[in-house]
Amino acid sequence: MSTQPNNPLHGIKLEQIVTELEAHYGWEYLGQKIRIRCFQDNPSITSSLKFLRRTPWARTKVEELFVATFHSGDKPNPWG
Repeated sequence: MSTQPNNPLHGIKLEQIVTELEAHYGWEYLGQKIRIRCFQDNPSITSSLKFLRRTPWARTKVEELFVATFHSGDKPNPWG
């Protein structure tokens, strides 16, 4: 098993990413920052995971927000 010391997402499941972002920002903010219906219309962890697992471009945006929010260190947040 190889390690990925430079990958902040290594070992983190998508469910954990969505749960932590929702707890930190809330659905309304997530729906504004990442304009996908599963964050805007009757959002839930389950519906978000289902959509994000089928939609690579949306998953990438969510992962980028997670890294910028929780792993940016002293770097400026690209999401504002």
